[in-house]
Amino acid sequence: MSPRRPERRSEEAANAVIQAATDLCREVGYRRLSIEGIAARAGVGKNTIYRWWPSKAAVLLDGLLSIWKGDATFPDTGDVVADIKAQIAAASRVLGDPEAVPHYRALIGEAQHDPEIHRALWDNLLGHLAAAAAERIRTAQRAGQIRADADPDLVTELLYGAVYYRRLLTPRVADTDHINAVVDLAFAGLAPPATG
Repeated sequence: MSPRRPERRSEEAANAVIQAATDLCREVGYRRLSIEGIAARAGVGKNTIYRWWPSKAAVLLDGLLSIWKGDATFPDTGDVVADIKAQIAAASRVLGDPEAVPHYRALIGEAQHDPEIHRALWDNLLGHLAAAAAERIRTAQRAGQIRADADPDLVTELLYGAVYYRRLLTPRVADTDHINAVVDLAFAGLAPPATG
C-alpha cells in the first residue's frame, strides 16, 4: 500500500507534488524540506498535499518509489554465490544513485520515529527485496548449496546488512571488491557440511 492517500483527484497535481518534494530534498536537504515549500514549488495549496499525504516523508516515499522501479527478482544461474553477488551489486548501485540516495537516507532516519513511514517503507520497498532474497536462499538450500539449517531471513540480513551499513553509515564505498569479500566470507560459513 502506497503512503499516498487514495482520494487524489488530479494525477498531474500529485506528480507535481512528488517532483517538487524530490527536487527540494536534493536542493535543501530533508530537514529544510517543508510542506509549504513543496506546495509553492508544485503550484498547489498545502491542504491539497495534506489531503493526499500525511507528511512530507510520505510524499518523499512516493518520490523514492517512482525513482526505484527495479525488479526484485534474483538471477538463478545455478551458482548462488554469483547470483547473490550480482544482485547485491545491483542493489548497491541503486543505493548509490544520486537521484535516490538523499531521499532514502532521509526516509531511513524518519522511519526510526514514524511508525507509519517505517511500515510503508517496508511494505512498499524493502519487504519485497528481502522476500526475494530469502526465496533465492531457499532455492539454494533445496539445491544443497547452502546449509539446510540456515535461516533464510537471517542470511539475507547478514549479506545485505554489511552493504547497507557501509553505504548508509560510513564514508567508504560498497564497491565490487567489498561485496565479493562479504559474500565470500558469509558463504564460507554457509557451505553445507562435506559428505564423505
